[in-house]
Amino acid sequence: MDDPEQVRARLEETGYLVDEGLSVTCFLALRLHRPLFCEGDAGVGKTALASALAEALGAPLIRLQCHEGIDASQALYDWDFPRQLLHLRAAEAAGVTDADRLESELYDRRFLIARPLLRALQTQPAVLLVDEIDRADDEFEAFLLELLSEYSVTIPELGTLRAEEPPVVVLTSNRTREVHDALKRRCLYHWFDHPSFGRELAIVRRRLPRVSARLAEQVTALVQALRGADLIKPPGVAETLDWAEALDALGADEVDADLAVATLGSVLKYREDTDRARDLDIAAVLAARGG
Repeated sequence: MDDPEQVRARLEETGYLVDEGLSVTCFLALRLHRPLFCEGDAGVGKTALASALAEALGAPLIRLQCHEGIDASQALYDWDFPRQLLHLRAAEAAGVTDADRLESELYDRRFLIARPLLRALQTQPAVLLVDEIDRADDEFEAFLLELLSEYSVTIPELGTLRAEEPPVVVLTSNRTREVHDALKRRCLYHWFDHPSFGRELAIVRRRLPRVSARLAEQVTALVQALRGADLIKPPGVAETLDWAEALDALGADEVDADLAVATLGSVLKYREDTDRARDLDIAAVLAARGG
């Protein structure tokens, strides 16, 4: 993709709408082979961006889901010990006694289990999604920084494996903790805010074309109002889509206050948030949209 406008157009073809700032950041990430660090609340489209980039580039999406305690063996590679043991027993049964030969055979690449990071280095082209890096610990951050600096890894038994073509890397963070500056400096940064009413409505209409225009407008207005209600977990765009899809599944072309309250479980996931939503004057929000 030759310029930010082409990036924007290709992403919009996949159904992912971007503004000028994000299209420029994505273009630079592709042109400079720099990781893209996406930060913001859950459900605002960070993970979806990686999927859209993979589709736009015609590349596989390789996802690493981070969690507390994740280590290099889970993210990079491991050895297939059961197959190695079977091979060792077969060699012994065949009368092979050369220890050096057995060791070299045991640590052959056919017994190597490539985890997401190694698969991304070995796959050209590829989009690597490192999802929720804020859930990992400091040691894993440092390991990831080293890998992304060289796009290579050294396996003691095999030597250094280097990517012929660096993968497109998207890291996401819900900001449950601060990610270290060293990793952020290696990346291009983009903050994902909740979209404006117009942009969110456009996303709903693009992603759910079967939903009536009236229903899409009402659901978007309700979600925008809920985000101003001091909730524990304000709904993201993903929840807006879930709510509209749920109402459409019920056969609704529009929504009233009673139906909105009955389907709050599609958009809110905490009892306290549901209670606050019931205190919201849903009828007034709908009336402001002509409902």
